Amino acid sequence: MTEGQPRARGPRRLICFGFVLALVASAATQQPAELIIRNGLLVTAVGRTEGDVRIRNGTIAEIGRNLAGAAGAREIDAKGLLVLPGGIDPHVHLGGAPRAGADDYTTGSRAALAGGLTTIANFVNQAAGEDVVTTLEKATALVRTQAIADVILHLTANDPSVATPANLATLADRGSTLKIFLSRPGFDQNAADFLKVIRAAGAAGLLTMLHCEDAAILTTTADRMMAEGRSAIRYFAESRPVVAEEVATQRAMAMSEATGAPIYIVHLSSERALRVVEAAQARGLPVYVESRVLYLHLTKERFEEPDGNIYTGFPPLREKRDVDALWDGIAKGTVHVVATDHVSYTREEKMDPAVNIVNARPAGNYLQVNLPLLYSEGVRKGRITLEKMVAVTSTNPAKLFGLYPRKGTIGVGSDADLVIWDPNLKRTIRDEDQLSNAKFSIFAGWDVTGWPVVTIRRGEVVYQNGKITGLLGSGQVAPRHRWQKPTLP
Repeated sequence: MTEGQPRARGPRRLICFGFVLALVASAATQQPAELIIRNGLLVTAVGRTEGDVRIRNGTIAEIGRNLAGAAGAREIDAKGLLVLPGGIDPHVHLGGAPRAGADDYTTGSRAALAGGLTTIANFVNQAAGEDVVTTLEKATALVRTQAIADVILHLTANDPSVATPANLATLADRGSTLKIFLSRPGFDQNAADFLKVIRAAGAAGLLTMLHCEDAAILTTTADRMMAEGRSAIRYFAESRPVVAEEVATQRAMAMSEATGAPIYIVHLSSERALRVVEAAQARGLPVYVESRVLYLHLTKERFEEPDGNIYTGFPPLREKRDVDALWDGIAKGTVHVVATDHVSYTREEKMDPAVNIVNARPAGNYLQVNLPLLYSEGVRKGRITLEKMVAVTSTNPAKLFGLYPRKGTIGVGSDADLVIWDPNLKRTIRDEDQLSNAKFSIFAGWDVTGWPVVTIRRGEVVYQNGKITGLLGSGQVAPRHRWQKPTLP
């Protein structure tokens, strides 16, 4: 946060917030030369202050009090509201990837922007015989035509042969990331080669993301339960036991220690796995933790309900003590990111009668509700501070994925990715309000207090008062720098 800026004096054209919403809608396709947000409570991961933000050419030009607007400037009065850095979700699955649901970059962007997220990730997979450059260029072309939010890209490394020096150099130059699944049998079959990938990726300036569930435990457990006739989703939590996550997390910590490479654990769900990472963090290893919306608000009893299929995810829902441990980890800084692992399955897809513990459809539609739930259930209930919410949903992902300080904060020179947040706005989550093509939410019926009312991406108002105002193709693949060990708040 920049304070102590010169206090410009002079006449101001201050428009009350309600009128601004209508004006923004009428000029959605015309980005003003200057936009000033006035009188908001500006919140970053390290503090808060009241003031104004001047935006020019898509970036933050000045922060201060009583900033004088230039001729033709648009102004938004945010008095009584919060101004937050745009949220960054580094774990999203959109169309074009296996099991990616019904969302493409357009509908994924709409859901994200309505939920206060200005940058989203997507995982891309190489087609057979395709080189990494082609894979990334194909995804980039889709972003240029479909996206409204900004986007970063991760490459899923299903085959360790992807880690050629040329490929790693390409990924590093683009600030990209690798993801490896310890939960798939192919990992154990090629464990030594994958360890070489992790070492080489770290040396090349890449962060490696790991899905930590042990394939052997998952496979043998599921096979036994299927043979016993316990294939229904009510047995889902038992089919993917916590020990599978714990032992895979132990292996991940050992891999980081053996190679010196930075490791990012995706969607950690349990206290036992978290304690493994915390011990490694205490030894100084570069290991980072992401949890997700699913595990902070729900427990495994949901699988016993008639619509229990809609709650499936990999790993599964756990016990209340795990929920409490994750909230505590966020508060004390051992859980660094809260993401979604968004996949836009429809209710019909999730409730398919053919689904069982082996072919369950993991994850769901969460982009639009992640930040509101974190604010309502976390900040308002005193589990975490507002600054910590900003850290785990914006600043930390920006630092871990090569975006900071361009994104992830409110500072002069940063992209003007901002969210004007009404901390007292009460809404009930409804299926009919979902902008994702999933068209339903597992949180439908929940009363939530605290919602974004305006979302600004690189200086352009792209969401306001329930409406998407940004244009298709206005999103960009965000530039990223190579891995640098961050200092996280």
